[in-house]
Amino acid sequence: MKIITDKAEVALEFPDKAYIGTFGQTAHFEAHTDATGVALKLERRDDQKRRVDMHVHYGLFADILDELARSVAARPQIDDAHRQAMLASARALVDALKAKR
Repeated sequence: MKIITDKAEVALEFPDKAYIGTFGQTAHFEAHTDATGVALKLERRDDQKRRVDMHVHYGLFADILDELARSVAARPQIDDAHRQAMLASARALVDALKAKR
């Protein structure tokens, strides 16, 4: 697992309760693909041990990427450091997908 360099916030809501957690720079993450989709794991190993596992099938992941593109286009510019990091990562994903033709 890799150390989280920024921050993630997770909220899971049910009709009668909600679970909210943050994962910062002392937490870890793992992301990978499998035969059907994309898996993401966030994990805190401190005194508030918690873990979030999520699996999204490729079709939904593509829809999420489309929505992110629309959202980025519609909002004011993201700060340069985060924009450059996202751009480099998006290019790496495109390159990896092209290599699998």
